[in-house]
Amino acid sequence: MARTLTERAHAAVEDFQGNPVRIADRVFSIFGTLASAWLAFLLVHQLVTAGWRHLWAFFPFWLIVTYLLLPRIHSVLSKIYLPDYYIGRSRTREGLLGDPVNLGLRGGEQQVHVAMVNAGWHRADELNLLSSWRLVASTLLDRSYPDAPVSPLFLFGRRQTFTYQQEVEGNPAQRHHVRFWPCPQGWRLPGGHQADWLAAGTYDKALGLSLFTFQVTHRIDAEIDTERDHIVATLTAPKARNTGIRVQHLRNFSTGYHHRNGGGDSIRTDGDLPIVDVRDLPLPSEEVEAVIHADQADAARRRPIPLTVAFGILLMVARVVAGVVSLSWVLAHGEEVIAELQIVRPLLESGFSTADLMVVIRSVIIGYLVTYLVLAIFVYRSHNWARMVTLTISAISILMWAALWLSDAAETTLVLNLLGTALEILVLLALSSETARVFSNLGRRAAQATSDGV
Repeated sequence: MARTLTERAHAAVEDFQGNPVRIADRVFSIFGTLASAWLAFLLVHQLVTAGWRHLWAFFPFWLIVTYLLLPRIHSVLSKIYLPDYYIGRSRTREGLLGDPVNLGLRGGEQQVHVAMVNAGWHRADELNLLSSWRLVASTLLDRSYPDAPVSPLFLFGRRQTFTYQQEVEGNPAQRHHVRFWPCPQGWRLPGGHQADWLAAGTYDKALGLSLFTFQVTHRIDAEIDTERDHIVATLTAPKARNTGIRVQHLRNFSTGYHHRNGGGDSIRTDGDLPIVDVRDLPLPSEEVEAVIHADQADAARRRPIPLTVAFGILLMVARVVAGVVSLSWVLAHGEEVIAELQIVRPLLESGFSTADLMVVIRSVIIGYLVTYLVLAIFVYRSHNWARMVTLTISAISILMWAALWLSDAAETTLVLNLLGTALEILVLLALSSETARVFSNLGRRAAQATSDGV
């Protein structure tokens, strides 16, 4: 039964009172999105008015639009028009429909690992800063990376638990891969069919640009049924020695359709859904068990800091470096332009000298940079208060730069601080994400667990 407006209002108030930090994250996220749109406008304005001297502005404009603005717009729109229940499709981080679910499994996690390793699949590395860099390097240098990470997709509101893949001829740009999600407790597929795991298997054929966000991504082959059949064939092949495995084919489980995934790639399916039962698999050999344990240990070791948070921390360090460059310029040329700033004229007229203002500005910049660097350390150690303080001072700094722009400051001053402002906008978006919020609360939870144990 639909709730009344009053009931929804009470629920909203309870949500705010129960978790005000989450509301603050949303406010910072919206502010960062608006700030990135404004920054994109400034870059285009700079490119149009200044001509070829500012052709460099096109690259950061593309980065801002493709990796900040369009994903946020898609995230808002998808929450409005896409249903929040199982429809046989995974979702991207922005909420777009991702790869179709084309495989189901019965059995425990360990049995799934045994079946996949027996069939010659490699567990993909967790997506983090190190694995992302290794993937980029292997792609550019055309080197094999059989455990290359894959982008996250979501089902039942959670990212894939693990992914397996098969690299094709040592080319990391071409690979078979399949993501796995556990089904909620007691949940059944439409029609009452049972499954413990659902999976989405696709084939990466090349690198390209996403049709919806223009981001660099892997392009998948449209014939996802071929990939589905390939996965089942490897699992049931005699050389896999998955004795006891059974496959039930749910014919016409869903309506066959042609569509596009979250990257804009065409997909075609007949709607059949195989259910692979691995519950009767024999115990793994010592060699296979060693591979599974090594994969699990590697996943646990490489997953402590999400890529979004690591990216935010690196941006904070880059902001400090950019600030040091800005400070050097202030020390060398600051007095020449400070008198031209309309924003400080009231202070000069009230008796402050240019030299006094220079001392204040230097002190503020140094204090800000030192604070930012210290906060980066505490964010790395998953302290939520440090994340919130970082978001607050970044928002204040962005507003101050906007005030300089509105006060018709000298072009040199604006361009010099443009990089720092862009980095702060990126920090704002990275650290206001759901991933950063969950990670930053790990420190508090660990402290609580320690005190409870004592």
